[in-house]
Formats: sequence, structure tokens, C-alpha cells
Amino acid sequence: MSTHTSGIKPNMGIGHIDDTAALTVLRDGFEGTLLTPYDPPYDEARTIFNAMIDRRPAVIAQCETPRDVAAAIRYGREHGLDIAVRGGGHSVAGQAVVDEGLVIDLRRMNRVVVDPEARVATVGGGATMSDLDRACQPHDLVTTGGRVSTTGVGGFTLGGGSGWLDRKYGLACDNLLSVDLVTADGGFVRASEDENPELFWALHGGGGNFGVATSFAFRLHRLPSLTAALMLWDAAEGPRVLRAYRDFLQDAPDEIGGGILFLTAPPEEFVPEHLANRLACLMLVTYAGEEAAGRAATAPMLELGHQGGMISQLPYAEVQCMFDDPPGYRNYWSAEYLASFPDEAVDRFCARADDMVVPSPSQHVLFPQGGVAARTGGDFPLPWRQAPWVVHPFGMWSDPHDDERGIRWARRTRADLEPWSTGAVYLNFIGDEGAGRRLAGYGADHYRRLATVKSAYDPNNVFRFNHNVPPDGAQRLP
Repeated sequence: MSTHTSGIKPNMGIGHIDDTAALTVLRDGFEGTLLTPYDPPYDEARTIFNAMIDRRPAVIAQCETPRDVAAAIRYGREHGLDIAVRGGGHSVAGQAVVDEGLVIDLRRMNRVVVDPEARVATVGGGATMSDLDRACQPHDLVTTGGRVSTTGVGGFTLGGGSGWLDRKYGLACDNLLSVDLVTADGGFVRASEDENPELFWALHGGGGNFGVATSFAFRLHRLPSLTAALMLWDAAEGPRVLRAYRDFLQDAPDEIGGGILFLTAPPEEFVPEHLANRLACLMLVTYAGEEAAGRAATAPMLELGHQGGMISQLPYAEVQCMFDDPPGYRNYWSAEYLASFPDEAVDRFCARADDMVVPSPSQHVLFPQGGVAARTGGDFPLPWRQAPWVVHPFGMWSDPHDDERGIRWARRTRADLEPWSTGAVYLNFIGDEGAGRRLAGYGADHYRRLATVKSAYDPNNVFRFNHNVPPDGAQRLP
């Protein structure tokens, strides 16, 4: 047992009880570590990806086992504490931490076990995509992951899970075989097609509304390598390049993925000197296969006359690291899902790139969808999956004085593209944008069904620090 409570000081209240007495109850049998504001690791443990968020929980329970999770839930409920759940910790809206409440931190529960014969990975609830990808790579196996290696597997999957491979293998949740949950009463339940199938349905996009996911089982696919082609242009070339890319994707095979983004070009070897540290247009074309086939499939884009770039056959785990987002920046993200992307939309999208905070890690992104992700899973609460395009203003900057500008840029990008919007949205791509946007993330009919599942597994809405579906939502839409 590695329980740590040395920083506890008497008479510092947690809820309505004495700190020492309360934590003594939780400490008994707890295998992880308990942190309070007096412990030296506390500040690091409460820090999340978005530097705009500065919250001070009363207790951080760094769990080692599902039983730790259950004990923490019971403790939080008994003492009237708000409960937040932290998986990978990206949570742009800061929902993984809560002021004066309890954080259930799963990051120590990050073990990944791969069965190469069955092509199944069993993944701890606190694992990141890097944990999963690195465990699968020696076996030449993959499943759809996020577009960076630092994404938490849990929140990513429960929200749906869109990534470089979704056109080929579907969304992350399409590859789910089962989920182990700790429920709001501290009980244990497994959800799969055969066990608690309605809960399993809800976990395909319904987020963390129904319990704490401590383990996932995923279907894996054989993919020894991925071909990645990076191409760069001056930002002024954006409209021409985007039109060509849009037309290319109309008939592209499922193996093709990637995206186009405006960003501050990094001072890397593949970036020409005149573009380094300046706003540039970058195209990434991924191909689920070897380089020769990838070059052939990508040929129309390779012939556009890019000013810098590279093409290489790489392990999927390496491609996943190419766009890793640096921590410690202030973040504001949003998204708009488009039914079409005509020339006027292209021009509006490109023009809005000039409003980005530059230089910074901000990215003004266009992702293609389609393929397997659009052809399957129509019954899941993911109304955005059929949209062919998504615009994703991904704002990151360091100076608080840029907050207003960065947020305004993201919101104006959405407004510019709204005439072509489907109205749906992937909730993992946005922060807290209000009840209407939450409803758009699930769809009205699915929202009612999710609320019924919520009522069965969390009738008191214990797990509400998320894109929340309250248990009474079946009777009233937001």
C-alpha cells in the first residue's frame, strides 16, 4: 500500500468535516496516493493541459485500482464533495478538475495488454494514446486513436474518437469491445454488446456521464506502417491548395486521411527558411499502407508544387507524435461540421487564418471525414459523423492578453462557416459552449435515450463535470 497523506493538517475543512478524520476513512485500504493542498506534489497534480484553468481541489485521489476508484466515489458522496474525473487530462474546458471538491485521477491506471492472436488490446482508464500505440506497435497492430499521442484514451473514446485512421477503421468507439465502469454508487459493471447493451450504446459518444471507465477492450487491425506526406506552402497559396485538396478527397480511398491547417511553421529541416516561424499552409496526407502505394494514391497532391515538406513510411505510433501539442499554453477550441465545402467556404476559411495568434502553436484546421466512419454506427449518439468536413479552430497561446483575440478568432471562424453547417458537433473538440451545443453533440432523440440510461446508472447526476446529460433530461431538452 502506497497511500500518502503526510500533508494533511488538522482543522482544514473538507466539505463539513475535519480533514484528518475524513481522509483516515478513505486511507484505509487505499492503494494509491491522496493529495491535499499541503502536499508538495499537489500543484503539479492539479495542473491540466489548458493553462487557463487554475482550480484547487480539496483532495486528489490518484487511484491504482478500480477499488480505489469505488472508495473515492463513496467518500466524495458521503462528504458532499463535487467529483471530477481525470483521465489523460486534456479537457479543454477544465472538467477534469473541480474547486474544493474531489478529483479521481486515473493516470496511474495506464496499463495496456495486447493479445496479438485475438487482436485485442485491454487498456487502463488512465492510459494515453502513446501508451496504447506503443504497446500495439511491436505486433504491427493499431486501432483508431487521436491525432496526438498525449490524448487520453478514456475521454477520447467515450466521446466518439476521431483520428487519422477513422476513414479506414471507423471511430475509436466503433472498435470498442467492452468497457468496465465504476458506477455512482461504487458498484462495478461491464458493458458490451452482450452485457448491459443499452449502457454500451450510451458509451459510444455519451462521454463520462454514466460512471468512471477503468478499463477498455479494443478491436485491433493489422497495419505495419503508415505513409505520411507533409507539404508546406506560403499562407497565400491556401485557397488554391484547399480547392485541390477538397476535390481530391471526393474520390479518395478509405486508406487516405489527414488534414489541412494554417499554423506557424516550425524551424524544422523540412521547412524552407522563408516559411519558418511564419504563417503557412500545411497539408498532411496519411495513407494506411506502404510508401509506394501511398505515393501513388497521393500523387495529385504531391504535384501541386509544395515549397517544403517530406514523405515517409513510418510506424503509426511515430505518426501519432508528429503534432503533439505542447502543454502549458492557454487554450480555446471549437468546431463546425460542414455538409459541403464550396469555394466561398474555402475563401472564408482561409481569410480567417489571418486572425490567428502568430507565432504560437495555434492551428486553423480542416479535417476530412467519410469512409468507414460515415458508413457505420448510425445508431450511436454521434450525429456529426456523417459530415464530410470539419473546421476546427484550435487556439493555443501563452500571453493572457491574447485571450480575447484567440477566443474571438475561434468564434468568428464558426460564424463564417455556419451557412454550410450540419448543426452537429463532436463534443471532444469544444469546451463548454452551452446547453444547445451539448444537445447538438448528441442529437435530440439520442439525448432523450441517453438521459434514460443516465437515470438508471447515475440518478443523482454525480458525474456532471462533463458535457452533461442530466437524468431528468428525458422530460426536458436544454
